[in-house]
Amino acid sequence: MEIRWLGHSAFEITSDKGIKILIDPFISNNPSCQVPVEELNPDLICVTHGHVDHFGDAMEISNSQSVPVVANHEISLYLSNQGIENVSMNIGGSIVFRDIKITMLDAKHSSDIDFVEDTIPGGSAASFLITLEDGTKIFHSGDTGLFRDMETVIGEIYKPDIAIVPIGDKFTMGPFEGALATMWLNPKLAIPMHYDTYPVIEQDPLVYSNFVKQLNPKIDVLVLNSGEFYEYNFESYEE
Repeated sequence: MEIRWLGHSAFEITSDKGIKILIDPFISNNPSCQVPVEELNPDLICVTHGHVDHFGDAMEISNSQSVPVVANHEISLYLSNQGIENVSMNIGGSIVFRDIKITMLDAKHSSDIDFVEDTIPGGSAASFLITLEDGTKIFHSGDTGLFRDMETVIGEIYKPDIAIVPIGDKFTMGPFEGALATMWLNPKLAIPMHYDTYPVIEQDPLVYSNFVKQLNPKIDVLVLNSGEFYEYNFESYEE
């Protein structure tokens, strides 16, 4: 399995069978993304909430490549009205796409669709747990503040192998809160996101990494550069 960070909260996940899932595809207007939107060829797009820096190029990519967009019910209604293929779901539910299970889980954030002339309701912000064909579980938290279900529900019940969490502060968790969330989620590997895109969310990811090491030294932290690939080997993390 391969993970590529595209800057901000945008990630491309490629399963061992070559299925590509694009999460929060903020690409063309993302100052931290150096990958042209035309180079992306996902099989599925997942959108955590309606803000422009996460919704991004979802409609353009979907329309040009006939790729469905997975989103909450309210965003799916908006997509349907725009003629965009979509899969509607909601928090607590799961779908299966080519042997990959996608579960929508909670996040603490707003979600109004803010890139239209008159802002419209976008339902509740969400996170995604993606279970690949080999059983590897990737948790993308979306934009969120700290909440206890990260430990008692997501960590203890869903048990992610990889956790991707925001650390930018102001609009989401900062480095310490992100590290505390990581401890609660208890993954094998953690990846920080949603920082350094703009001056208002500038952070040193090593501060987050050091907090994680203090709270739980068993968790590996991977700090990616924008556009960088990482190949995850499930077997290397087996106890």
